Amino acid sequence: MNTNITDVFFDLDHTLWDFDKNSEMAFDRIFKSKFPEIKTEDFIEKYIPINQACWKLYQNDEITHVELRYNRLKFSFDALNYEISDENINEIATDYIEFLTDNNHLFDGAVEVLDYLKPKYKLHIITNGFAKVQDKKIKNASLSDYFNTITNSELAGVKKPNSIIFDYAVNLAQASKENSIMIGDCLDADVNGALNAGLDAIFFNEKKIDVAQNIKQVNHLLELKKYL
Repeated sequence: MNTNITDVFFDLDHTLWDFDKNSEMAFDRIFKSKFPEIKTEDFIEKYIPINQACWKLYQNDEITHVELRYNRLKFSFDALNYEISDENINEIATDYIEFLTDNNHLFDGAVEVLDYLKPKYKLHIITNGFAKVQDKKIKNASLSDYFNTITNSELAGVKKPNSIIFDYAVNLAQASKENSIMIGDCLDADVNGALNAGLDAIFFNEKKIDVAQNIKQVNHLLELKKYL
């Protein structure tokens, strides 16, 4: 347990906010109303790895926000061998962003661990998501009151793992790096990004992938109590 920690920074999607579950519900709503021939579970099976790959490219500034929103859908429909017009893809992309934030499933233990941490530390968010969408997720999931600051990549001008976003977040929080820790689900963006920027880090390893022994990790959010 690091007793010097004063400020705890969380990633949002896939860490506190259950992106996959909320995403599936949004697609299910779209397909049932407009494309009933598409089985949501078949689409999701293709979409999850494609979305992750597209986000990685976006994170590393290899594609734009517009390309991310289009490509992840186009490539998923291609993988299903489903013919669809660009007009329909753009319509789905718009509906998806609108519907996504209507769902607010959090990971098991999220509220309990935030209730546990809030009296002890200042809590913050660092997210690569888009400001308007992330703010809506936080508000709709009743998370606003837990966090002193929210840093997104639009504000910072760069995305995790770039150390500038961590510098920005620490400055905004009026914290110091040596007293700060980052918690997130992405080894590259959250953990290595934070460590390279001079913060401590804990990997939220919900999928239980093999990682180096020197990486602090938890498989369930309530295990954070071991470290904090």
